[in-house]
Amino acid sequence: MADTPARVGKAFLSVRIVEWSLLAVLLSTLVVVFLNRVYVVQRQAELAAVQSLLGSLRTAFVLQHLHQATGQNRAGDVLRRNPFELLQQRPFNYWVQSETGTVTEVPPPGHWVFDAACVCVGYRPADATAFDSPSGDTMAWYRVEQPQAGPLLLTPKERYVWQGQVLN
Repeated sequence: MADTPARVGKAFLSVRIVEWSLLAVLLSTLVVVFLNRVYVVQRQAELAAVQSLLGSLRTAFVLQHLHQATGQNRAGDVLRRNPFELLQQRPFNYWVQSETGTVTEVPPPGHWVFDAACVCVGYRPADATAFDSPSGDTMAWYRVEQPQAGPLLLTPKERYVWQGQVLN
């Protein structure tokens, strides 16, 4: 029995639908995998930026100490000042909360803050799902401390683990 043109057209159409469906599934899978990788890279970039800024603050403390030792000290009590003022420019995600420098509310995710009451620098991760602190706090806090000799120190209040890495 010979195939009629209508039967051939229906078979061709059903094959095309299957092909397009497979293509849609493949593209959807690729988009989901791509978005997952973008998410992972964004979190890794945020972690690297946090570690870099902590390093920049520590370097600024050393430079401030050297200025002090050579008599080129800037005016003001270094320990009570906002450590972000020692940087060439404040980070774009620095959150200015009040004139006094006291933290009255939690900063938005992905922002740095300085709390003058405890002389602490804090960071709130944009996505705290991979952030762990013993107290359950959603922010990483670092005390600015003055040792007997040497530059200011930036020490974590707790042992923070973020994305499997210890923040210190």
